[in-house]
Amino acid sequence: MFGFTTRLEGVTFDLALEQVAASLKAEGFGILTEIDVQKAMKDKLGQDVPPQRILGACNPALAYQALQAVADVGLLLPCNVTVREVEGGHVVVGFLDPQLMVGLTESPAMQRIADEANARLRRACAALGGTTAQPT
Repeated sequence: MFGFTTRLEGVTFDLALEQVAASLKAEGFGILTEIDVQKAMKDKLGQDVPPQRILGACNPALAYQALQAVADVGLLLPCNVTVREVEGGHVVVGFLDPQLMVGLTESPAMQRIADEANARLRRACAALGGTTAQPT
C-alpha cells in the first residue's frame, strides 16, 4: 500500500474536495497543484471515468526541511492526495504515505520530517470523519 484512505458517505464530490482542502489547511498544507483526472481522460482518450482529482499538497516548512536534507527530494514532492468518487456515490480520499520518502532517499535525516508529515496528514484524514477504506 502506498498510503492510507478514508471513505466519505453522504457528501458530494465537490463538498469532499472542499473538506479535504480545509483539513489539509488546518495541518499547514496548501494545494499547489490539482489534476482533474476525469477531464484529462475525456480530453486525451475520449474515456468517461468517475470524478477524480489528484491534489499536490505541500507544507512549506516541511518541504524546506526535506530539501535541505536531500536536495533531490523535490522529485518526491509534493505529497499527493487523491479524491475520487466510487460506486454508490461515495468518495474515497487517499493520502500518500510520506514514509515512502525515507525508504527511497535512504536518508536518516528524512525520518523526522516524514514522521511529522505523516502525523499531520493522518490528522487531516481523521478530521474528515470518514471510515477506513480499502483500495479499490
